[in-house]
Amino acid sequence: MNMLQKLTLFFCLLIAIPIYAQRNIKLTSPDGNIVFAFKLTDNLPVYQVTYKGKVLIKDSELSMSFKEGGSFGTNLKRPEARFDEVDETYDLIVGKTKTARDRHNEVIIPLIERGGAERQLHLVIRAFDDGLAFRYEFPKQKNWSSYTLTDEGSSFNVVGNPLVRALLWDNYNNTHEGFYQKLSVSEIPADTLMDMPALFEFSDNVYMAITEANLRDYAGMYLTKRDGILKSQLSPLQGQTTEKVKAQLPHRTPWRVMMISDRIGELLESNILTSLNDPSPVTDWSWLKPGKTSFHWWNGDIVPDTIFPPGVNFETNKYYIDFCARNHIEYHSVIGYGGFAWYKSDAAGYGVVGPHTDVTQTVPSLNMQQVCDYAKEKGVDIHVWVHWKAIYPDLEKAFTQFEKWGVKGMMVDFLERDDQEMVNIQEEILNVAAKHKLFIQFHGAYKPTGLHRTYPNEFTREGTHNYEFNKWSELPVSPDHDLDIAFTRLLAGAADYHLGGFRAVPEAKFKTQYTRPLMIGTRCHMLAMYVVLESYLNMVADYPEAYEGQPGFEFLQKVPTAWDETHVPNAEIDKFVTMARRKGAAWYVGTINNTEARTIQVPLNFLPEGTFKATLYTDGADVSSDPNDVNIELKTVTNEDVITIPLTAGGGQVMHLIKN
Repeated sequence: MNMLQKLTLFFCLLIAIPIYAQRNIKLTSPDGNIVFAFKLTDNLPVYQVTYKGKVLIKDSELSMSFKEGGSFGTNLKRPEARFDEVDETYDLIVGKTKTARDRHNEVIIPLIERGGAERQLHLVIRAFDDGLAFRYEFPKQKNWSSYTLTDEGSSFNVVGNPLVRALLWDNYNNTHEGFYQKLSVSEIPADTLMDMPALFEFSDNVYMAITEANLRDYAGMYLTKRDGILKSQLSPLQGQTTEKVKAQLPHRTPWRVMMISDRIGELLESNILTSLNDPSPVTDWSWLKPGKTSFHWWNGDIVPDTIFPPGVNFETNKYYIDFCARNHIEYHSVIGYGGFAWYKSDAAGYGVVGPHTDVTQTVPSLNMQQVCDYAKEKGVDIHVWVHWKAIYPDLEKAFTQFEKWGVKGMMVDFLERDDQEMVNIQEEILNVAAKHKLFIQFHGAYKPTGLHRTYPNEFTREGTHNYEFNKWSELPVSPDHDLDIAFTRLLAGAADYHLGGFRAVPEAKFKTQYTRPLMIGTRCHMLAMYVVLESYLNMVADYPEAYEGQPGFEFLQKVPTAWDETHVPNAEIDKFVTMARRKGAAWYVGTINNTEARTIQVPLNFLPEGTFKATLYTDGADVSSDPNDVNIELKTVTNEDVITIPLTAGGGQVMHLIKN
């Protein structure tokens, strides 16, 4: 090679180095622990995720496939990326905290096709100290005005063979209610739908949860394993299998979220999902009141035997309204009785809607205005149950009548889908409900995605296999399953759970009872569930006689449902979790245990300076034969104290701390 050739080669290499460098981008979390690395290969865009130097996600491809114009991902060019840093706080109307910090680094990576219509897509990545997220944005552009998406090719090429905790399904239309499976990535059956959130436990005690945030005008995402790699799988529009999303540009996808930490409690404390949602466009939420509610369907519609005939009538509702008024329970649920709804319907039972169903009219035996007026006199608000198909034909008509009666909110049930149409239906329900000052409690619904920042009137969602199954299932909901919920489903947000069963029995004595259902796990375990679970409308679902005069009920009378601050002072996955939550100056600390007895230490270093009067509710001495046995102790504590908690099998413990 002569000198001229050498100089030419050197010059080409010199030019190539910055060009190649431009194809690779790194985004680091503010604390430096999480790194997102992006490169544009000749085939597809690829990313990698590391945590404290350990690769969690190796080369994972990103692409989109459209009905018109084919796939997007090959033959791309990348103009200059735009970086930004954000550190701000925002207030939540309802949530696990009153004020959240949004601290992240962001990069927007434009991707443009080199030929054809030169379609353009932006990949947006945000790195937080407790995770990262990415989404696709479709800016307004000259040659592309709308799309029909057939596949989103987001992949998660997980390194090693971590243990996964997730719900697995064989079809998209489901209640999202099931027992969590625990299996390694290699054991996941191919083409099975993995529900969100899914928790991955790596060998060196690093945890990563995959879920989504800000699900709006898009299809819900699952993961499915193909060729050993986990890939996104979107819920298709009803009646076919290929079309997933239809949209006009500009448009954007939900965030694909990876929550990451080597402390499992940090994932439970995280506000990453609300930080990835939009602020509420509504400025006045002063009318919104989180609280607890009766729900007599769960207990079997129990009323006293001799006072009045039970049914869909004023007397039955008055009985529960009076109970709520006596015990500082903010809401009473008007449901129906004996499997039939409170509203006019020609359908047989709760689960279906007939051609002449009308929620603006009650059954002849009920006067809704009388019920609402009486409840208002007693300082109790009314909350109704409805089938979603009973309200959706005309939300404005239905919600106008609810507001006129004085109803404050509703449980919307039997949704059981997460395709784009259903996602939009649920947002429409929230939007119209907010205009009529109504809150929403979704049942038979997919997981939350942090949307309660945008719509604080979304109080809670079910999407959990919960204590309602104790009414009919031979396999009761166990303390182990409660922990599965805490360490998986709770990562996504509020979880409605039919709380409040006060008839605990040893597991050997459990039997199915549709009326007056039985529980396993101790009374203190049940009390602690009100602190451990996040829900802004927790149920007190048993009947009055089951509660009044019972030890521990005074804790349920006091415990809030929305919080100013949340900490996890101690947790060990699958074994136990302690949650500490503050409302005003008072702290509530709840611990639930699995089916193995143990003693744990709970440091109180989350408390501010000063002394606190602590009321401790602990499993009693006779709890093995009577799981409802509760020991109550008073003591004075400070933030330097460490509380020793003996936990029985299936047990729990709660503390109520008030500053002296």
